Amino acid sequence: MNLKVDEYISKKEPWRNELEKLRSVLTELPLEETIKWGAPTYVFNGKNVLGLAAFKNYCGLWFFQGALLKDKQKVFINAQEGKTKAMLQWRFYTLEEINTDLIKAYVLEAIDNVKEGKEIKPNRSKKELIIPTEFAAQLNSNSELKSKFEALTNGKKREYADYISEAKRDATKIKRLEKIIPMILNGVGLHDKYKNC
Repeated sequence: MNLKVDEYISKKEPWRNELEKLRSVLTELPLEETIKWGAPTYVFNGKNVLGLAAFKNYCGLWFFQGALLKDKQKVFINAQEGKTKAMLQWRFYTLEEINTDLIKAYVLEAIDNVKEGKEIKPNRSKKELIIPTEFAAQLNSNSELKSKFEALTNGKKREYADYISEAKRDATKIKRLEKIIPMILNGVGLHDKYKNC
């Protein structure tokens, strides 16, 4: 059991009993307990299976690949309609609503899906890569920079392009360009240092 999860639960006083009951089910299963995105997350074979969280009016579980589950009891909702296809949430408003046997069955099905390699992957190819003019000028004037940029994955290219285009002031765009040019030349993505932590 992860001490950071103890800390998380201790700070969610109105939902402490519910969170402890949910956690007791999850820690009985072959899952690694960790904290990701500031909340308890349960992992199997390196894959995120589900998370645990408390909000103002409810607590709940979110299943990263919930859309693959049969959901015969119709417990899931999509809390981000139009944004996520795979992730679904199961909300609880009282301690009495938490059916530990049913939760265990859903989690075991999710673990089986990981074992079988079932996964809904986001379709990132749809979004067009738009290079801001300031960035394009740098790429066109520096052949090494251009070839290193072109060698990056589409996701990394998009991160850099968005980083420049999101700056509102020209001075900010120039500062950001100065920051990213050495990173691109080193073949790293904008957010690589935050990944796999």
